[in-house]
Amino acid sequence: MAKLPDFNTFNKDSILKSVLKDEFARRALYILIILYMAVFLASFISPYPKDYSNREKAYCPPSKIYIINEEGKLSFPYTYNYKRFFDKETFSTKYIEDRTHKYKVKYFSKGEKYKLFGFIPLNRHFYDVENGGELYLLGTDINGRDNFSRLLYGGQISLTIGFLALLVSFPLGMIYGGISGYFGGKTDFIMMRIAEAIMSIPSFYLLIILASILPANMTSVQRFSLIVLILALIGWAGFSRVVRGMVLSIKKREFVIASEAIGASNMRTIIHHILPQTLSYVIVAMTLSVPSYILSESGLSFLGLGIQQPDASWGNMLKEAQEFINIISRPWLLTPGFLIFVAVLAFNVIGDTIRDAVDPNSKEK
Repeated sequence: MAKLPDFNTFNKDSILKSVLKDEFARRALYILIILYMAVFLASFISPYPKDYSNREKAYCPPSKIYIINEEGKLSFPYTYNYKRFFDKETFSTKYIEDRTHKYKVKYFSKGEKYKLFGFIPLNRHFYDVENGGELYLLGTDINGRDNFSRLLYGGQISLTIGFLALLVSFPLGMIYGGISGYFGGKTDFIMMRIAEAIMSIPSFYLLIILASILPANMTSVQRFSLIVLILALIGWAGFSRVVRGMVLSIKKREFVIASEAIGASNMRTIIHHILPQTLSYVIVAMTLSVPSYILSESGLSFLGLGIQQPDASWGNMLKEAQEFINIISRPWLLTPGFLIFVAVLAFNVIGDTIRDAVDPNSKEK
């Protein structure tokens, strides 16, 4: 049996150094930092509020920003509004630039008041456009809503749901697995059969059933909270089995026997002496679990059972791109899928690097 990694001899500084040393993991970490900074600063970066909508500019293509004027000289960034017209030959709506008026792009301009991070009052935005101008960096959706702004606000849900679920599933799985492995015998048998019964339930289909029976009048915040809770309650069982296997080996070590000898209670021995020895595995498992939670929420929202319109998440934004005509003629609608792919890949790369650093025996030679 392979020796268990000892978290006490491999601290968090060593883990960080291993991630920064690996080229792919370092780039993945930088990508995640950029993504999380962008979504947490959504109110500051996005040019439009989350409830913005202009029905006259449905499926408007991305705006073009010019830095070279008609005379070929370097100019302050500016853009043109799009003008919509109906093409009688193709029976479709098309857009052309209205070059009768330029609109300068402004930086750190004043706008509507909001609270950064929920408590810092601000009234400035990173960039904006002159009055009367329209700036859609990634085009608009069917309701004329700015896709770039919605990506930032939607990322607040899609990128945080995994960590919120971890706060429930991992403490529950650690304690459950620790108790099962420490006491053993009938207690271990019964607890593991319960965990196996939960693991045998098809998680995604259970999510669909539970999400579909939720009341239709629930707010997105309530629905988001329930999705997090559901994901957490079905995700701890498999994790607890691995922790239980580690505890079966750890409980025979000298420091555990010494703790029992001085009269420490069973729960104190489990929580203070045994479970900390499993943290090396826990860190790896947490890193690799976040992508699955992101994909679960995105899948539910894509099916219309997760976050509901008009609130945004990357899953329900991607739903609009399932039509073939949108994929061909409006590729900017695929941006949420690209961001989901990038975020999931980055988490997996970092998780694999941490696993190899914590347990070198797991690395293929």
